[in-house]
Amino acid sequence: MSRSWDTMDSFEAFLDAGGIVEVDDAMPDEYRKAVFAFIEMHANSELMGGLTERDWIPKTPGLRHKMSVLAKTQDEIGHGHLLYMVAADMGIKTRTRMLEDLFAGQSRFHNVFHYQAKTWGDQVAIAFLVDAAALASQQAVFKNCSYGPYRRILKRIIAEEGFHMRLGEDRMMRIAQGTAKQRALFQDALDRWFWPALQLFGPDSKPDDKLLRWHIKSERNEVLRDRWVQKFVPLLHSYSFTVPAPDLSFDDDTGRWDVGPIDWEPLKATLAQGGPDSARRIAEASDNWKRTAWVRDALAAPA
Repeated sequence: MSRSWDTMDSFEAFLDAGGIVEVDDAMPDEYRKAVFAFIEMHANSELMGGLTERDWIPKTPGLRHKMSVLAKTQDEIGHGHLLYMVAADMGIKTRTRMLEDLFAGQSRFHNVFHYQAKTWGDQVAIAFLVDAAALASQQAVFKNCSYGPYRRILKRIIAEEGFHMRLGEDRMMRIAQGTAKQRALFQDALDRWFWPALQLFGPDSKPDDKLLRWHIKSERNEVLRDRWVQKFVPLLHSYSFTVPAPDLSFDDDTGRWDVGPIDWEPLKATLAQGGPDSARRIAEASDNWKRTAWVRDALAAPA
């Protein structure tokens, strides 16, 4: 049976008490639109991340790694379509409309997918740093998510993303124990990917962040970002790599690392589809969508 609330105050009291909203509930429009936008961006990011992996299928070194890239590509694109179905059920856009908006450059996806993986070192950095950042963000949503359909699908996605993070750790250990040339390849990639991975969490959350108030997110951006820094800075040092943060410092009293000032302009550029690889990524995805129109037309045709 669907539920409705007389006022936003009563709705928020329901959420504060641990209430879970279902798709057929008469949720406030403001909540519906905010949650939809959040899920749509997540879906777009999973799909574009899958296309990043797909690019590396023919170039990945060795059968073992090639098999893992194939599996990860399937996972990420599958996650995207699961999330599109959850978002479409909210009644704001159809799945087709969401895809068309993405390929027309009219909707957002996470900053890290606006950069190109140029070398195998980049792929290792993505698997080690970016996948861990994405997993931490997803776990923080799942922890206390008030929208039932999203929370349930996140349980499956997080389980598979956990394997992606382990894959990143395995790749990292292998390249760290490799030749001087292999280590230099990763250091070069680390110099490119450390800051985009950190910026994935976003700038500090605003005091009136509605997604926090409505229990879609459970942690502030700066908390998640700092937790990532405290984990990965010492890990990278333990493998004798240099963290590309010129103002990096360690506080002996608190036992915590500080990366110094963060330049948020690159993040802002990606949100405006102006990242280093935004145009190519969107154009290639759009071209593929157009070239496969005959498949969709055939499926939609009368028997």
